[in-house]
Amino acid sequence: MTITEARPPLSSAAPQATLSVLDLFAGVGGLSEGFHQASSRYRTVAAVELEPRAAAGYALNHEGEVFTGSIQEWLKVADVPSVDVVIGGSPCQGFSALGLRRVDDERNVLWQSYAQTVHLAQPSYFVLENVPQFLKSPQFQLFKKSTEPGEPLADYEIHPYVLNAAEYGAAQVRKRTVVIGHLRDLPDPGAPVKTHPDPATWRTVRDVIGGLPAPHDLPGGREEMRDGRSFAGPYTAKELHVDRNYRPISLERFAKVPEGGNRMDLPDDLKCKAWLSHTTGSMDVMGRLSWDKPSVTIRTEFTKPEKGRYLHPSENRAITPYEGALLQGFPPDYKFVGPITEIVKQIGNAVPVPLGRALGDLIL
Repeated sequence: MTITEARPPLSSAAPQATLSVLDLFAGVGGLSEGFHQASSRYRTVAAVELEPRAAAGYALNHEGEVFTGSIQEWLKVADVPSVDVVIGGSPCQGFSALGLRRVDDERNVLWQSYAQTVHLAQPSYFVLENVPQFLKSPQFQLFKKSTEPGEPLADYEIHPYVLNAAEYGAAQVRKRTVVIGHLRDLPDPGAPVKTHPDPATWRTVRDVIGGLPAPHDLPGGREEMRDGRSFAGPYTAKELHVDRNYRPISLERFAKVPEGGNRMDLPDDLKCKAWLSHTTGSMDVMGRLSWDKPSVTIRTEFTKPEKGRYLHPSENRAITPYEGALLQGFPPDYKFVGPITEIVKQIGNAVPVPLGRALGDLIL
């Protein structure tokens, strides 16, 4: 076993009881996939996801009932199941450093619905994932307060961590807040053990997408029905190795950006007006990935080089949806539903699967 594959073994003495899981803000299922890779003992009994195409994709990959709609609506109509573990990553755009970080963003308070669900489901443990900025927000202080005597989560202790997915086997530098809660009469599990603590051991872009064939055409003629709606697909991740059509000037720009380079490497005649007048700020725009480093964070528009460092390390194109899915840790046969732009969002919004796997190991 190579060092990039190593992870702590599961205890052979651990009891083999099934552990029921409820996944909130489930997306296409990156966190659930990580838990299921950690152990077949995890059994998803229900999931809640607002976006219908992501919900359809989740249902194709995981067991359990999938509710398509808001968590607030689900709480009105559902008989919340009693489960062993509640997991979920509430929407982060209201806190993200890339967003406007509006104090009044309604997404900022969705943790309250998460907390209400924990109160009703009474799990032994729960895992809440968000961006690092969540820890510095007033909302996190309210979340902490909800665990005080007389409050809805008074039976729980919570422990927040900022974890880097690269230190858990993802070929991607992605820092996330993970809040782990447990009933007060159960042991504090601590933080997951880092399987790749030294940057020298981090998995690289080459490890994950090196040696792939050239992109191909997307298979056509597929239709997935769910809740009376028709969606394109399903497609396996491997079938999503498809390229975009680029303007000639874009191809000229790509050809001038070296491995690890960015827009600053372009000659002035290929720079847009904004780049000529702004020589500071983000250096990831029109950036090219490096073969022997992890990728930058895979976000919701990772097939657009104008949005970040998403050029392929050696080819004059952006990484494909398949390459992004692999960098997120999804297996090649994982299924997705919807138009390509929506699938790219599903992939970018997901919790990296290796990080989810480490969290699943920890709860075991």
